[in-house]
Amino acid sequence: MTAMMPKVIDAHVRLGAGREVSLETAALLGAMDELGIEHAVIAPGERCTVLDEPAGNTATTTAAGESAGRLRAWAVANPWRGRDALVELARAAELGAVGLAVDPQLQGFDLHDGLLDPLLELADDRDWPVYVRGGVAAAPLTLALLAARYPDVPFLLGGARHPADVVAAMRHAPNLSADTTSSAVLDAVAADPDLANARLVFTSDSPYRVAGAELARVREWAGDDPSRAGVLGANLDALLPAPTSTPADLT
Repeated sequence: MTAMMPKVIDAHVRLGAGREVSLETAALLGAMDELGIEHAVIAPGERCTVLDEPAGNTATTTAAGESAGRLRAWAVANPWRGRDALVELARAAELGAVGLAVDPQLQGFDLHDGLLDPLLELADDRDWPVYVRGGVAAAPLTLALLAARYPDVPFLLGGARHPADVVAAMRHAPNLSADTTSSAVLDAVAADPDLANARLVFTSDSPYRVAGAELARVREWAGDDPSRAGVLGANLDALLPAPTSTPADLT
């Protein structure tokens, strides 16, 4: 009997036009069909993440609602907008968003300047995970300090780099997971006796990366090791809130 392939869920894809790359819903669903990716969690593109969050959230939640459960949506709101950001996140939640995505470098804030705190409190109230795009403004250890302040909020570090820093960050904050965009991070986390592969989450980060290449790399890394199989999908299932209706179900 052939063993069942692990379910694949892509934790972060950006839809719409960006500065250098773009991705539309039809192309995403076609690639998912070709690669055997059952589900993906989608976020608005760069412009909407910074300047037109309502349009971005409407586009992604609409795409999710029309996808027969294949897609779910990250909500975005620039924390510089203050109360308006909270109003927008509440609207996105009503439209079906399942988590908060922030990009400190693109949106222009520091993780510890206080701007993000009200949004994290909302995420906490709604049992939302929070995807944080890593970079200069969101280094692993900096994010770990923030995650430790919100121990009930699942944080996902996107674009994780610097394996030693990622391991140290995950040790400091048990509610912090990392994505699979670095093979060195995968190996470092898997080799640490105090960490678990359950805190690694597959992300193609399309359209910035080639989904097929990312999936092939992570599948090769996982191999036949049952402790690594959840990285492809089950680990993300555990972070996302329970679906509120059958069409949005990821299971």
